[in-house]
Amino acid sequence: MSTDEAKAKQAQFGMIGLAVMGRNLALNVESHGFPVAVWNLETDWVDAFVGENPEKQFIGTKTFEEFVAALERPRRIMMMIKAGVPVDLTLEKLKPLLDPGDIVIDGGNSFYKDTQRREADLRAAGLRFVGCGVSGGEEGARNGPSLMPGGAREAYDHLSPILEAIAAKTDSGPCVTYVGPDGAGHFVKMVHNGIEYGDMQLIAEAYDILRNALGLEASELAGIFDEWNRGLLNSFLIEITARIFRFRDEETDRPLVDVVLDKAEQKDTGKWTALEAIGLGVPIPTIASAIDARFMSSMKDERLVASKKLKGPRKQRSRGDRKKLIQAVHDALYASKICSYAQGMSVIGKGSQSHGWGIQLSEMARIWKGGCIIRAQFLDPIMNAYRRSAELANLLLDDEFNRWITSRQSNWRLAVKTAQGSGIPVPAISASLSYFDSYRAAQLPQNLTQAQRDYFGSHTYERTDHPERGHVHTDWVP
Repeated sequence: MSTDEAKAKQAQFGMIGLAVMGRNLALNVESHGFPVAVWNLETDWVDAFVGENPEKQFIGTKTFEEFVAALERPRRIMMMIKAGVPVDLTLEKLKPLLDPGDIVIDGGNSFYKDTQRREADLRAAGLRFVGCGVSGGEEGARNGPSLMPGGAREAYDHLSPILEAIAAKTDSGPCVTYVGPDGAGHFVKMVHNGIEYGDMQLIAEAYDILRNALGLEASELAGIFDEWNRGLLNSFLIEITARIFRFRDEETDRPLVDVVLDKAEQKDTGKWTALEAIGLGVPIPTIASAIDARFMSSMKDERLVASKKLKGPRKQRSRGDRKKLIQAVHDALYASKICSYAQGMSVIGKGSQSHGWGIQLSEMARIWKGGCIIRAQFLDPIMNAYRRSAELANLLLDDEFNRWITSRQSNWRLAVKTAQGSGIPVPAISASLSYFDSYRAAQLPQNLTQAQRDYFGSHTYERTDHPERGHVHTDWVP
């Protein structure tokens, strides 16, 4: 389309920010028949982007005034910019130019409480603000992401034709749904990322057991992960793990994974998940262990010193049945994955209850089935579990998951025992097993903890034999 033709026809969607995610989402929207106006702080990026796509329905703009004028009303504007202060600064510049009913979408990884504040501020000005989690990376943005929009329902209804068109598609429909009011979408995206941390750490620990307990090389590991990807563990992360094991370094001709430094970085969403879980009183030991593992990995210099001073059991190859241990690690990974998702879903459920969002957990599992990083076959039984019982307190209580873990927990314990006996750290897998054992325990040792609290701080306790007395205190010192 020529520049004159583009200007004659106002755009149906606006994109602010033309970095990797913004440009790919803009291409995705346009490819579904919606003309797009684009703006970027560096104006030469706008020229380059429009110039690279001369036949597409893009309108390049250099100022916010020009950008806003290029959009049909009510305007649908998406920001794909760095979270935090840049979002607030952009909104300050946009607000005076917008009309009542216009919609602004924040597609970055913003903290949900910031989204709540911004939504309230724009609502007071007659504008509509949507905090939308976007998962799937560069490929998802271009070909179909998982989208988690939160805000006013009427805003979503006006956006849904575009969002449903660009979202990933599975046998359960487009991977987008109305999540809930104000910050609900960004809250769910935050927890999605926490679950992603757990998934990645569990896979890393499974790899560590197979590598150190069985001495498997990358090529053998690739075959095992390929086989796992054809069964219960079928997922994007298992698939790319097999590919990673096969990738060879051009410089050394070794598997590239073997020359990657063992220091994992992280952004804020995982830490936010842990902090919010603490605030809500929801235990998430698997996800928290995954976050801790990344912190521990960053202490590379300290670990090198400690490795020479602190001695553990001598690492030795397992002399047991090779196939049995591989199966045990598979089962431990799947069982731990169930616990990790159970924890994440519990955080979403408790957060929804606390904020009055009305989030449907079955829908969260459904929209994660495609497009996003944690997409997996495993999400089907999760979706079905919450469809069977929308008020399910914990995934472990679902009959299907309960039967599976009960039948395989001996393998789970064997994998943990093997790792611990060889001094192989498995913080997330062992935390998952402890979570399972704690959750199924009718009696925990916190009776002693509460007695100690009453002893030194008069914090009171409740009696098992006289619950009607409520909280009581004892003078423990004669």
